[in-house]
Amino acid sequence: MTTTTLTNHQARARADYLNIALWTFQGWIAMFFIAAGYAKLSEPMENLIVLMQWPAAAGEAFVRGLGVAEIILAAMVLAPLVSWRFGRPLLLTAAAGLLILESIALGVHAFGLDLGLSLTNVFLIAITAPVLWLRRR
Repeated sequence: MTTTTLTNHQARARADYLNIALWTFQGWIAMFFIAAGYAKLSEPMENLIVLMQWPAAAGEAFVRGLGVAEIILAAMVLAPLVSWRFGRPLLLTAAAGLLILESIALGVHAFGLDLGLSLTNVFLIAITAPVLWLRRR
């Protein structure tokens, strides 16, 4: 087994590429949850029930509250754009909260045999987990 030593330039380039990838993931996460939260706040319940069957079993206040929570967590994912010192803890909190939310949603959609929304949540977990894991450093 051989060990490869990176030059300072190579190490910096790798760190830059990782940072760009994480910011890309954070942007996708924020865009998705702002859109999803906005839909839950603005769409009539009848439309939400047609799009996702689970709102039929939940109250309107719960669905609207979930929309507010999604928008707030999405904004927190982008908080480091304002200040890394204050935004990083908000980002880590939001990423953890979104992972919990995505895991629960995956279970709800999988239990309801909704393959499209289940796969969407698998994708969201796959991009949120690295953000939480790699931004902890």
